[in-house]
Formats: sequence, C-alpha cells, structure tokens
Amino acid sequence: MEALLASTFTVAIAEIGDKTQLLALILAARFKNKTAIILGIFLSTLVNHFAAAWLGQWAISWISPEMGRYLVAASFFAIALWVLIPDKVDAEESRFYAMGPFLATFILFFIAEMGDKTQIATVVLSAKYDALAMVVMGTTLGMLIANVPVVIAGHFSAEKLPMNWIHRGCAVLFALLGVATLVF
Repeated sequence: MEALLASTFTVAIAEIGDKTQLLALILAARFKNKTAIILGIFLSTLVNHFAAAWLGQWAISWISPEMGRYLVAASFFAIALWVLIPDKVDAEESRFYAMGPFLATFILFFIAEMGDKTQIATVVLSAKYDALAMVVMGTTLGMLIANVPVVIAGHFSAEKLPMNWIHRGCAVLFALLGVATLVF
C-alpha cells in the first residue's frame, strides 16, 4: 500500500506544470471528445510506466541491495534538481492530430513521457519498492489525477498556478524521498 500511495502522490505532484500536463491542455483545446483524450492518457501512461517500472525492477536485481539503496537515493536527489527546470511542449504534435483524439493522445503522451521526470520517477519508485503492480497503478493514477481535471476544464491554464512554488515543493518531496531511502 505504501508503494501505491507514494507513487500516486509523487507523480501527481511532479506532473503539475509538466510538459504532458501542458500537452493535455493543448489536446483538450484541440479535440471535443474528452473521453477519448482521457482514455489515451490512461492507456499510454499504463504502457509507458509498466515498461519503466519493469526496467527499474530488472536494473535493481543486478546490483547489491546496499548499492541499490544509494543509487535510488541519488536518483531521487537528481530528480529533485531536475524538477526545478520548467518544461515546454514541442510544436511537432500537430502532425498526429489527423489520427483523432484517442490515437493522437496515446502517441503524443507516450512520446512525451519518454525520459520525462515522471517516467524516471517510475523507474526509481519501482526499484525502491519492488512492487511493480502497485507502482504502475500509483504512477498511472497520479498522472490521471494531474491531467484529467485539465482535460475536463479545457480552458483551465497551468499558467494560473504558482508554478515556482509547485516546482520547489516537488523538488523538496523528491529530496525527502532520497533522504528516506538512505535513512530507512
């Protein structure tokens, strides 16, 4: 249960102001079928984060538990710093719009998540908790918690949120996860 809650909370917070959240806003403005967009986000995240969580579990199995603990903690500290750098959405997504809201969302979210903070966090969380299903469910739920309201509201803008404070708070969260990994 700890893996599910930590994964959900961590990704939901990290996703605020992230490029995939901005992408959700763009897709919501572009397409009327909000259900197709939400389903695309869900399935894309599920596939992407399953692969990331599996990679985390596979990678941690090759090293000693002590070394793994240090690598996971270092990864959390690195993500804490990375979160402080704001994301921007690339303008190339327009070529996928002709595929319709579901496929465009699925493909664009999958691509946007590659190497993204939340994907790397999924790898690290999976390595830390050794609970693949709970981490994947949690990170996917965290993505939905952060993105579904943006899709439904459509007109809502992430620019209205105090992004500097959100990024700082998220950085503190990842740093605390790093410290907790070292201490516990």
